[in-house]
Amino acid sequence: MLLATWNINSIRARVDRAVAFLERTGVDVLALQETKVKDEAFPREPFEALGYEVATHGYSQWNGVAIVSRVGLTDVERGFPGQPTWGDPGVAEARALGATCGGVRVWSLYVPNGREIEDPHYTYKLDWLGALRDAAEGWLTADPRAQVALVGDWNIAPLDTDVWDIARFAGRTHVTPAERQAFEALAHAGYSEVSRVHVPAEHTYTYWDYQQLRFPRNEGMRIDLTYASPTLAARVTGVRIERDERKGKQPSDHVPVVLEIAEP
Repeated sequence: MLLATWNINSIRARVDRAVAFLERTGVDVLALQETKVKDEAFPREPFEALGYEVATHGYSQWNGVAIVSRVGLTDVERGFPGQPTWGDPGVAEARALGATCGGVRVWSLYVPNGREIEDPHYTYKLDWLGALRDAAEGWLTADPRAQVALVGDWNIAPLDTDVWDIARFAGRTHVTPAERQAFEALAHAGYSEVSRVHVPAEHTYTYWDYQQLRFPRNEGMRIDLTYASPTLAARVTGVRIERDERKGKQPSDHVPVVLEIAEP
């Protein structure tokens, strides 16, 4: 099975690219983030025409996650237990979507950005990650052999070499010790970041800003990451970062990360 994650940065603007990617690669399950569309306006038909089922979680032109699968899509869950809210009144944003696909419990995750260190959104980000860690630990406690994939845009660069110039990020989010500790807590809960295992090369990125020629200069960030439970991690035989998807007409600023998963 091929499982991919991709921050598409507006599915309505890039549905043709997403469909072409599926046709070219044969990916079986695609977890999407930042779909930026309400559920009723999600362009389902092109995916369904290819034989994929679609689950979505979106309220507005902000955030939004989806999963498309041609190996089954059941037990859809919008949001994880204990997910924090944002705003006044507080709302559980459309940032997490779970579904069982081909025997794997896939979670498409769009972690809050955090904005600035002094911004309440930064605290919200840390609380969100802490709640996710607790939920994910609970899934393994309930079933140590559960096959769980936590994939998406984490808005965290776990290593200094996951950004093109760490000095440029001094005093900014995405690289703070607290964010990195919150990310590492998933490993302490029993999960493995399998994209790092299979693609360990430093200065290998998944995101390049549209501004200031970041992509031609390869001034990027590695923030699209893939945690797997122990049983699932043992099945992952390879990982690809589809860098070429950042090229061409109307690309997302992120590229897909594809997991190759062997039969159980």
